[in-house]
Amino acid sequence: MSENQVRVRVPSVELIPTVVGQHDAHLRVVESAYPLVQVVARGDEFLLSGPDAEVTLVRTVLEEVVRVAESGQSVSGEQVQRVIDMVASGEPSPSAVMSTGIQVSAGRIVRAKTAGQRRYVEALATHTLTFGIGPAGTGKTYLAVAAAVAALNAGEVRRILLSRPAVEAGERLGFLPGDLAAKIDPYLRPLYDALFDMLGPETTAALMEKGTIEIAPLAFMRGRTLNDAFVILDEAQNTSPEQMKMFLTRLGFNSRMVITGDVTQTDLPTGKHSGLRLSEEILQGIEDVGFVRLTGKDVVRARIVADIVRAYERYESKDGRNEAG
Repeated sequence: MSENQVRVRVPSVELIPTVVGQHDAHLRVVESAYPLVQVVARGDEFLLSGPDAEVTLVRTVLEEVVRVAESGQSVSGEQVQRVIDMVASGEPSPSAVMSTGIQVSAGRIVRAKTAGQRRYVEALATHTLTFGIGPAGTGKTYLAVAAAVAALNAGEVRRILLSRPAVEAGERLGFLPGDLAAKIDPYLRPLYDALFDMLGPETTAALMEKGTIEIAPLAFMRGRTLNDAFVILDEAQNTSPEQMKMFLTRLGFNSRMVITGDVTQTDLPTGKHSGLRLSEEILQGIEDVGFVRLTGKDVVRARIVADIVRAYERYESKDGRNEAG
Protein backbone atom coordinates (compact mmCIF):
# COMPACT_ATOMS: atom_id res chain seq x y z
CA MET A 1 0.00 0.00 0.00
CA SER A 2 1.60 3.26 -1.15
CA GLU A 3 1.93 6.21 1.20
CA ASN A 4 0.99 9.72 0.18
CA GLN A 5 1.55 13.24 1.46
CA VAL A 6 -0.90 15.94 0.46
CA ARG A 7 -1.36 19.61 1.29
CA VAL A 8 -4.88 21.04 1.57
CA ARG A 9 -4.82 24.82 1.27
CA VAL A 10 -7.37 26.96 3.13
CA PRO A 11 -8.43 30.26 1.47
CA SER A 12 -8.09 32.20 4.71
CA VAL A 13 -6.12 31.38 7.84
CA GLU A 14 -9.07 32.76 9.84
CA LEU A 15 -11.09 29.69 8.77
CA ILE A 16 -8.67 27.23 10.38
CA PRO A 17 -10.09 27.46 13.95
CA THR A 18 -13.62 26.87 12.63
CA VAL A 19 -12.49 23.85 10.61
CA VAL A 20 -10.34 22.19 13.29
CA GLY A 21 -12.70 22.90 16.19
CA GLN A 22 -11.92 23.69 19.79
CA HIS A 23 -8.87 21.75 20.93
CA ASP A 24 -8.73 20.15 17.45
CA ALA A 25 -11.96 18.28 18.18
CA HIS A 26 -13.01 18.19 14.51
CA LEU A 27 -9.68 16.75 13.46
CA ARG A 28 -10.13 14.02 16.04
CA VAL A 29 -13.44 13.13 14.39
CA VAL A 30 -11.67 12.85 11.02
CA GLU A 31 -8.80 10.81 12.41
CA SER A 32 -11.24 8.50 14.19
CA ALA A 33 -12.91 7.78 10.84
CA TYR A 34 -9.58 7.40 9.04
CA PRO A 35 -7.07 6.15 11.66
CA LEU A 36 -4.36 5.47 9.06
CA VAL A 37 -4.18 9.14 8.08
CA GLN A 38 -2.32 11.78 10.06
CA VAL A 39 -3.72 15.31 9.83
CA VAL A 40 -1.64 18.33 10.88
CA ALA A 41 -2.82 21.96 10.70
CA ARG A 42 0.02 24.32 9.83
CA GLY A 43 -0.54 27.95 8.97
CA ASP A 44 -3.16 28.17 6.23
CA GLU A 45 -3.02 24.51 5.22
CA PHE A 46 -3.44 20.93 6.36
CA LEU A 47 -0.73 18.32 5.84
CA LEU A 48 -2.05 14.80 5.26
CA SER A 49 -0.01 11.64 5.27
CA GLY A 50 -1.03 8.01 4.96
CA PRO A 51 -2.25 5.44 2.41
CA ASP A 52 -3.23 6.97 -0.93
CA ALA A 53 -6.91 5.95 -0.90
CA GLU A 54 -7.54 7.18 2.64
CA VAL A 55 -5.62 10.43 2.10
CA THR A 56 -7.77 11.14 -0.96
CA LEU A 57 -10.95 10.70 1.11
CA VAL A 58 -9.66 12.86 3.97
CA ARG A 59 -8.66 15.56 1.50
CA THR A 60 -12.22 15.58 0.12
CA VAL A 61 -13.67 15.70 3.64
CA LEU A 62 -11.51 18.65 4.66
CA GLU A 63 -12.18 20.55 1.44
CA GLU A 64 -15.91 20.13 1.98
CA VAL A 65 -15.70 21.23 5.63
CA VAL A 66 -13.73 24.29 4.51
CA ARG A 67 -16.51 25.14 2.03
CA VAL A 68 -19.09 24.84 4.81
CA ALA A 69 -17.02 27.23 6.95
CA GLU A 70 -16.63 29.61 3.97
CA SER A 71 -20.41 29.82 3.65
CA GLY A 72 -20.50 31.45 7.09
CA GLN A 73 -21.89 28.48 8.98
CA SER A 74 -20.52 27.43 12.33
CA VAL A 75 -19.06 23.93 12.11
CA SER A 76 -19.80 21.23 14.68
CA GLY A 77 -18.37 17.78 15.22
CA GLU A 78 -21.74 16.40 14.14
CA GLN A 79 -21.49 18.27 10.83
CA VAL A 80 -17.96 16.95 10.26
CA GLN A 81 -19.23 13.41 10.85
CA ARG A 82 -22.06 13.98 8.37
CA VAL A 83 -19.58 15.18 5.77
CA ILE A 84 -17.56 12.00 6.38
CA ASP A 85 -20.67 9.86 5.98
CA MET A 86 -21.70 11.63 2.75
CA VAL A 87 -18.22 11.34 1.25
CA ALA A 88 -18.18 7.62 2.12
CA SER A 89 -21.55 7.15 0.39
CA GLY A 90 -20.40 8.97 -2.76
CA GLU A 91 -22.34 12.21 -2.30
CA PRO A 92 -20.61 14.60 -4.74
CA SER A 93 -20.99 17.80 -2.71
CA PRO A 94 -21.73 17.57 1.02
CA SER A 95 -21.08 21.31 1.43
CA ALA A 96 -23.83 22.07 -1.11
CA VAL A 97 -26.19 19.81 0.84
CA MET A 98 -25.46 21.70 4.06
CA SER A 99 -25.84 25.07 2.34
CA THR A 100 -29.39 24.23 1.21
CA GLY A 101 -31.96 25.57 3.62
CA ILE A 102 -35.28 27.23 4.38
CA GLN A 103 -35.22 30.91 5.35
CA VAL A 104 -37.69 30.71 8.22
CA SER A 105 -37.14 34.32 9.29
CA ALA A 106 -34.63 37.13 8.84
CA GLY A 107 -32.38 35.65 11.48
CA ARG A 108 -32.87 31.95 11.01
CA ILE A 109 -32.22 29.37 8.31
CA VAL A 110 -33.15 25.72 8.80
CA ARG A 111 -30.56 23.80 6.78
CA ALA A 112 -30.61 20.34 5.27
CA LYS A 113 -28.28 17.89 6.98
CA THR A 114 -28.36 15.02 4.50
CA ALA A 115 -28.66 14.51 0.75
CA GLY A 116 -32.21 13.21 1.21
CA GLN A 117 -33.19 16.26 3.23
CA ARG A 118 -31.77 18.47 0.47
CA ARG A 119 -34.04 16.78 -2.09
CA TYR A 120 -36.96 17.22 0.30
CA VAL A 121 -36.24 20.93 0.87
CA GLU A 122 -36.00 21.49 -2.88
CA ALA A 123 -39.27 19.63 -3.45
CA LEU A 124 -41.01 21.71 -0.78
CA ALA A 125 -39.92 24.86 -2.62
CA THR A 126 -40.99 23.76 -6.09
CA HIS A 127 -44.16 21.64 -5.76
CA THR A 128 -47.72 22.44 -4.82
CA LEU A 129 -48.13 18.97 -3.29
CA THR A 130 -45.14 17.22 -1.70
CA PHE A 131 -44.96 13.79 -0.09
CA GLY A 132 -42.16 13.21 2.41
CA ILE A 133 -41.97 9.48 3.13
CA GLY A 134 -39.43 7.91 5.46
CA PRO A 135 -38.59 6.65 8.94
CA ALA A 136 -38.66 8.52 12.22
CA GLY A 137 -35.95 11.10 12.78
CA THR A 138 -35.48 12.15 9.14
CA GLY A 139 -36.91 15.63 9.64
CA LYS A 140 -40.07 15.10 7.57
CA THR A 141 -42.37 17.05 9.88
CA TYR A 142 -39.82 19.59 11.09
CA LEU A 143 -38.79 20.68 7.59
CA ALA A 144 -42.41 20.82 6.45
CA VAL A 145 -43.28 23.11 9.37
CA ALA A 146 -40.21 25.22 8.58
CA ALA A 147 -41.42 25.62 4.98
CA ALA A 148 -44.89 26.56 6.25
CA VAL A 149 -43.57 29.20 8.65
CA ALA A 150 -41.29 30.58 5.93
CA ALA A 151 -44.22 30.86 3.50
CA LEU A 152 -46.32 32.60 6.15
CA ASN A 153 -43.58 35.08 7.05
CA ALA A 154 -42.95 35.81 3.37
CA GLY A 155 -46.64 36.57 2.79
CA GLU A 156 -47.03 33.69 0.34
CA VAL A 157 -49.94 32.25 2.37
CA ARG A 158 -52.30 33.72 4.95
CA ARG A 159 -52.50 30.76 7.29
CA ILE A 160 -51.02 27.43 8.28
CA LEU A 161 -53.14 24.35 8.89
CA LEU A 162 -51.59 21.27 10.50
CA SER A 163 -53.40 17.96 10.86
CA ARG A 164 -52.86 14.37 11.96
CA PRO A 165 -55.09 11.32 12.12
CA ALA A 166 -55.95 10.51 15.73
CA VAL A 167 -54.74 6.92 15.72
CA GLU A 168 -53.00 5.40 18.72
CA ALA A 169 -49.56 3.90 18.17
CA GLY A 170 -50.30 0.28 18.93
CA GLU A 171 -52.04 1.15 22.20
CA ARG A 172 -55.61 1.57 23.33
CA LEU A 173 -55.74 4.63 25.57
CA GLY A 174 -59.42 4.36 26.39
CA PHE A 175 -61.43 7.29 27.72
CA LEU A 176 -59.52 10.58 27.98
CA PRO A 177 -60.88 13.24 30.36
CA GLY A 178 -61.28 16.91 29.45
CA ASP A 179 -62.67 18.95 26.58
CA LEU A 180 -62.01 18.34 22.89
CA ALA A 181 -58.68 20.17 22.91
CA ALA A 182 -57.46 18.07 25.83
CA LYS A 183 -58.44 14.88 24.01
CA ILE A 184 -56.72 15.65 20.71
CA ASP A 185 -53.65 17.57 21.91
CA PRO A 186 -51.59 14.44 22.69
CA TYR A 187 -51.92 13.33 19.07
CA LEU A 188 -50.80 16.74 17.78
CA ARG A 189 -47.94 17.37 20.22
CA PRO A 190 -45.13 16.84 17.64
CA LEU A 191 -46.63 19.64 15.55
CA TYR A 192 -46.75 21.97 18.55
CA ASP A 193 -43.13 21.13 19.35
CA ALA A 194 -41.99 22.09 15.85
CA LEU A 195 -43.94 25.36 15.96
CA PHE A 196 -42.60 26.25 19.40
CA ASP A 197 -39.06 25.72 18.14
CA MET A 198 -39.63 27.90 15.06
CA LEU A 199 -41.74 30.69 16.57
CA GLY A 200 -41.64 30.32 20.33
CA PRO A 201 -44.62 29.36 22.52
CA GLU A 202 -45.97 32.92 22.90
CA THR A 203 -45.98 33.77 19.18
CA THR A 204 -47.44 30.36 18.36
CA ALA A 205 -50.23 30.86 20.90
CA ALA A 206 -50.98 34.34 19.56
CA LEU A 207 -51.16 33.12 15.95
CA MET A 208 -53.40 30.24 16.97
CA GLU A 209 -55.66 32.65 18.83
CA LYS A 210 -56.03 34.73 15.65
CA GLY A 211 -56.67 31.63 13.54
CA THR A 212 -53.50 32.18 11.49
CA ILE A 213 -52.27 28.79 12.67
CA GLU A 214 -54.81 26.00 13.06
CA ILE A 215 -54.10 22.51 14.34
CA ALA A 216 -56.87 19.98 13.93
CA PRO A 217 -57.43 16.24 13.66
CA LEU A 218 -57.98 14.79 10.21
CA ALA A 219 -61.63 14.03 10.95
CA PHE A 220 -62.37 17.78 11.07
CA MET A 221 -61.22 18.37 7.47
CA ARG A 222 -64.24 16.96 5.66
CA GLY A 223 -66.24 19.57 3.75
CA ARG A 224 -63.58 22.28 3.95
CA THR A 225 -61.77 24.07 1.09
CA LEU A 226 -58.39 25.44 2.07
CA ASN A 227 -57.38 28.57 0.13
CA ASP A 228 -54.26 30.73 0.70
CA ALA A 229 -52.95 28.13 3.12
CA PHE A 230 -49.94 25.95 3.77
CA VAL A 231 -51.40 22.60 4.78
CA ILE A 232 -49.52 19.72 6.40
CA LEU A 233 -50.83 16.22 7.09
CA ASP A 234 -48.49 14.42 9.48
CA GLU A 235 -48.39 10.66 10.24
CA ALA A 236 -50.28 10.07 7.00
CA GLN A 237 -49.51 6.35 7.02
CA ASN A 238 -52.40 6.13 9.48
CA THR A 239 -54.98 7.40 6.99
CA SER A 240 -57.32 5.13 5.09
CA PRO A 241 -57.44 5.54 1.28
CA GLU A 242 -60.79 7.30 1.68
CA GLN A 243 -59.38 9.73 4.24
CA MET A 244 -56.37 10.48 2.06
CA LYS A 245 -58.56 11.24 -0.97
CA MET A 246 -60.76 13.46 1.19
CA PHE A 247 -57.77 15.39 2.53
CA LEU A 248 -56.02 15.84 -0.82
CA THR A 249 -59.18 17.27 -2.35
CA ARG A 250 -59.30 20.00 0.32
CA LEU A 251 -56.46 21.80 -1.50
CA GLY A 252 -57.69 25.20 -2.66
CA PHE A 253 -56.36 28.17 -4.63
CA ASN A 254 -52.92 29.59 -3.79
CA SER A 255 -52.28 26.77 -1.34
CA ARG A 256 -49.52 24.24 -0.82
CA MET A 257 -49.79 20.86 0.84
CA VAL A 258 -47.28 18.50 2.40
CA ILE A 259 -48.04 14.90 3.34
CA THR A 260 -45.57 13.16 5.66
CA GLY A 261 -45.43 9.62 7.01
CA ASP A 262 -43.61 6.34 7.39
CA VAL A 263 -45.25 3.43 5.57
CA THR A 264 -43.35 0.93 7.75
CA GLN A 265 -45.03 2.14 10.96
CA THR A 266 -48.74 1.98 10.25
CA ASP A 267 -50.99 1.84 13.32
CA LEU A 268 -54.15 1.03 11.38
CA PRO A 269 -56.15 -2.07 12.29
CA THR A 270 -54.95 -5.33 10.75
CA GLY A 271 -56.08 -5.65 7.16
CA LYS A 272 -56.70 -1.91 6.71
CA HIS A 273 -54.76 -0.41 3.80
CA SER A 274 -52.71 2.77 4.23
CA GLY A 275 -53.84 5.76 2.21
CA LEU A 276 -50.25 7.02 2.09
CA ARG A 277 -48.93 3.91 0.40
CA LEU A 278 -51.79 3.83 -2.10
CA SER A 279 -51.44 7.54 -2.92
CA GLU A 280 -47.88 7.03 -4.13
CA GLU A 281 -49.12 4.46 -6.60
CA ILE A 282 -52.09 6.55 -7.74
CA LEU A 283 -50.47 9.99 -8.03
CA GLN A 284 -47.10 9.16 -9.58
CA GLY A 285 -46.58 11.19 -12.75
CA ILE A 286 -49.01 14.00 -11.94
CA GLU A 287 -47.44 17.39 -12.63
CA ASP A 288 -46.56 19.50 -9.57
CA VAL A 289 -46.74 16.51 -7.22
CA GLY A 290 -43.39 15.53 -5.70
CA PHE A 291 -42.45 12.35 -3.85
CA VAL A 292 -39.29 12.26 -1.72
CA ARG A 293 -38.17 9.02 -0.12
CA LEU A 294 -35.98 9.39 2.96
CA THR A 295 -34.03 6.47 4.45
CA GLY A 296 -31.94 5.55 7.46
CA LYS A 297 -29.10 7.63 5.96
CA ASP A 298 -31.24 10.72 6.53
CA VAL A 299 -31.91 10.16 10.24
CA VAL A 300 -30.66 13.20 12.14
CA ARG A 301 -31.33 12.04 15.68
CA ALA A 302 -28.78 10.27 17.87
CA ARG A 303 -26.57 7.94 15.83
CA ILE A 304 -28.08 4.87 17.48
CA VAL A 305 -31.48 5.82 16.00
CA ALA A 306 -30.00 5.70 12.49
CA ASP A 307 -28.45 2.31 13.30
CA ILE A 308 -31.80 1.01 14.55
CA VAL A 309 -33.61 2.21 11.41
CA ARG A 310 -31.01 0.59 9.13
CA ALA A 311 -31.23 -2.66 11.07
CA TYR A 312 -35.00 -2.78 10.55
CA GLU A 313 -34.59 -1.88 6.86
CA ARG A 314 -32.17 -4.80 6.41
CA TYR A 315 -34.46 -7.18 8.28
CA GLU A 316 -37.57 -6.21 6.32
CA SER A 317 -35.69 -6.32 3.02
CA LYS A 318 -34.15 -9.72 3.79
CA ASP A 319 -37.37 -11.39 4.88
CA GLY A 320 -39.68 -9.52 2.53
CA ARG A 321 -41.60 -8.26 5.52
CA ASN A 322 -43.46 -5.00 5.79
CA GLU A 323 -46.11 -4.55 8.42
CA ALA A 324 -47.67 -1.55 6.67
CA GLY A 325 -51.17 -2.12 5.34
